[in-house]
Amino acid sequence: MPHVTPPARIPWIVKYGGNAMTDEATRRATAAALGRARREGARLVVVHGGGPAIAQALAATGIDSRFVRGRRVTELAAMPVVEAALTLLGKRLAQEIGDAIGLTGRDAGLLRAEVADPALGRVGRMTGVRTDVLIDLMAAGLTPVLACLAVDAEGEPLNVNADEVAGAVAGAMAAPVAYLTDVPGVLDDPRDPTSVLPTLDAEDARARIADGRIGGGMIPKVESALDALARGAPSASILDGRRPDLVHDALEGRSGTRLVPSG
Repeated sequence: MPHVTPPARIPWIVKYGGNAMTDEATRRATAAALGRARREGARLVVVHGGGPAIAQALAATGIDSRFVRGRRVTELAAMPVVEAALTLLGKRLAQEIGDAIGLTGRDAGLLRAEVADPALGRVGRMTGVRTDVLIDLMAAGLTPVLACLAVDAEGEPLNVNADEVAGAVAGAMAAPVAYLTDVPGVLDDPRDPTSVLPTLDAEDARARIADGRIGGGMIPKVESALDALARGAPSASILDGRRPDLVHDALEGRSGTRLVPSG
């Protein structure tokens, strides 16, 4: 892999998707690449999901996974299982990155949220981020690794979509965000896997969703990137998290698709 030095002091929010983390060897290689980027000067906050790990943990305890409009319903009884799965996954990822610390919204009230929809149970919508804590951790040479678990006004946990958490953190810190997922980027021609668009502005992205050029599973990925921009992130990149060798390029905007505000 060619040596690429990422920007020295620009904070980057990196969202590592649950589906991109299912292969242990790939996860470890990606974590190692993130660790190298930090040692070479990048300031990182890693946000991770954990859908597959949550599903496995719930199944092991006899709790069925149920979805409403594509979103996992998190009953109160399931919350301890969800929290345990996310916490363990975050600790493991932090250990693999090195000089990193696995955290949830319980830690110093880092991530705050409110119930998104009572029909979904303990599923949250982001309302706040303790950026001061994240800045202090990075200044100490540590990489914060945040599980997608926030707390409500009473300090009780809420399961939040990891893309939304990453977008909220990026917006609160006015930092670019990279979504490491299971696709190479946004395709200009959905039939041609090599037609990755290097840059896409928000207006064009919405037009492509409306006319069908962006469809299927790519829609929620692009909508997450658009949400990050709306929250204040200067850019949001979508790239293949199964390719650890692309991590350095991602931090320089040289892989995947980089979405930017219109105008």
